Amino acid sequence: MRTKNSLINIAAGLGNQIIITLLSFISRTVFISTLGIEYLGVNGLFTNILAMLTLAEAGLGASIMYSLYKPVADNDHYRINILMKFYRNAYMIIASFILVIGLSIMPFLDFFIKDSNVENIHLIYLIFLLNTVAPYFYVHKNSFLNVSQKSYIVTGIYSVSSIISVCIKIGILHYTQNYILYLIIDSVITVTNSIVLVIIVNKMYPYLKNKVKGKLDSDTKKGITKNVKAIVIQNIGNYLVFGTDNIIISSFVSVAAVGLYSNYNMLIEICRTFINQVFNNIYHSVGNLVANESIEKVYSIYKTYRFLNFWLYSFFTIFLTIMLEDFIALWIGNEFLMGGSLLFILMILFYERGMRNSITTVKTTSGIFHEDRFVPLCQAAVNLILSILLVKKIGITGVFIGTLVSAIAVPFWTTPYLVYKKVFHKPVSHYFLKYIYYAAIGIGTYFLTNFICSFILLGDLLSLIVKALICLIVPNLVYTCIFYKTDEFKYLFGIVKNITGTLFGRFKVNKKIRHVG
Repeated sequence: MRTKNSLINIAAGLGNQIIITLLSFISRTVFISTLGIEYLGVNGLFTNILAMLTLAEAGLGASIMYSLYKPVADNDHYRINILMKFYRNAYMIIASFILVIGLSIMPFLDFFIKDSNVENIHLIYLIFLLNTVAPYFYVHKNSFLNVSQKSYIVTGIYSVSSIISVCIKIGILHYTQNYILYLIIDSVITVTNSIVLVIIVNKMYPYLKNKVKGKLDSDTKKGITKNVKAIVIQNIGNYLVFGTDNIIISSFVSVAAVGLYSNYNMLIEICRTFINQVFNNIYHSVGNLVANESIEKVYSIYKTYRFLNFWLYSFFTIFLTIMLEDFIALWIGNEFLMGGSLLFILMILFYERGMRNSITTVKTTSGIFHEDRFVPLCQAAVNLILSILLVKKIGITGVFIGTLVSAIAVPFWTTPYLVYKKVFHKPVSHYFLKYIYYAAIGIGTYFLTNFICSFILLGDLLSLIVKALICLIVPNLVYTCIFYKTDEFKYLFGIVKNITGTLFGRFKVNKKIRHVG
């Protein structure tokens, strides 16, 4: 049942992601052709700045999910309403806090923006700020749908609204080139989504409209506060590692450089999101295993998880390293390439961060939070110091070298050490030997694939497609030849075989029914 539910969620998530990906390309292409790279840079910069402000909310959303599970399962309407009232009031305070701090940053925007000719920069920032604040007035209702296992409603509404929004914004850019109007459409869609979701939640759960006079008990408040503190520390560190790149680039290089990098980042994040559709939907299955199965069973499933993790992340690393810049050149032109060693640094970062997925999942589902709560802050300190020092000497590449060094210096070692010591009770050397083994295979496969692709001269769409097919076939063929006798491969192949058999079985049944009819 765990496998079946995970596969259903993965299929739904991937389907939605395909739609969002296609829309992203269309929107980005029109955006660049009508407004230019500086506006794209401003987009990325303000998104990063406001992500910093939303740290005020970090942890509260997770606490909502955790605290509501039991009363929702028990159908305890009074308890649910008490909690929802608390969360609504908390979000009102957070929204007001973000608005006030956001407005106080406005006079200092020029400090973050270097060499920019973008007009109405303060008005643009204000619209971004309002778009960030508005959802907080309704987000507690969205969270309730997720707790009630109705998250597909939220996904469906956002998918439909994304399609409508992109179509309208493409029309605005094409006919008016008005960036302000473009952002206002985002505001209207954001508020409309929130109102529609509130109406749906109130209709599905009318008892949520009931007024309650009681207050939340002190024990629950303490539990929420404890959870929020732990998650906030983690999230602040993660933001300082992954959320400050655009701010540093804009401050020390230029806002146009942020725009150039954002194209690389968009393509990388599309691949990461596709992979995460797989891993995010088996996260709770791993948690269930940790809670109910023996250590040896958990370790066995972890090894399969790690193997799948390697296969997907190494494949996409090879694919992106070979294809990304060729794709950008054919898509929007050579002038949008950044060149140098930047791509290789980004790809090493992509692979290293991705390969920590499996071990991090075991850590979090095993409840290991307290022991490494300050690790992200240590990583952030190393990252910021190195990134700022290196960006002054070697430019934008230095920013990401700082991020890579900080990752290898801290979480690369601490996460596997804690899991192997506290969960698996095995020497951590087992982890690193396997890591080196996988990395060696991935590097060898990259050189083989790149060598074959070197015979393809890029000049048009057809040659790009041929090159993409080589990148698709060669790594997967190599991995199949190397790993087909391993237990991990056999386990995953068995799942694929069962899914295929089920699909063909249903197809045959439907065909017979139509034939009889």
